[in-house]
Amino acid sequence: MSITTKQKQVSLARRHRRVRKKVAGTPERPRLAVHRSNRHVVAQVIDDRSGRTIAAASSVEASIRSAGPTGNKTAAAAVGRLVAERARAAGVSAVVFDRGGFLYHGRIAAVAEAARAAGLEL
Repeated sequence: MSITTKQKQVSLARRHRRVRKKVAGTPERPRLAVHRSNRHVVAQVIDDRSGRTIAAASSVEASIRSAGPTGNKTAAAAVGRLVAERARAAGVSAVVFDRGGFLYHGRIAAVAEAARAAGLEL
């Protein structure tokens, strides 16, 4: 692993810790955690008190994967809509947004906006 790759990982972990100090999911308002890689986007609705994942969606799923490329804003928006639908089906109407150390821009913002549009209160 190169030095620049290692430094990027360390920086991401530091930013994520800084965000997680302020964001915690409760049963009333669970945490919508988003992770992105170069190829995929993953979103989970998590109750931190019980340590349970309530709803999840990913661009690895066949329904999103078959629609085209999985590493762009269109796929991220599809993941946001899908996780919002699954959370609403599980009885969750409001969440706190955990961007996971990533900037609120591009695919991360697309997930949040699509979840809002699908009826989830962020």
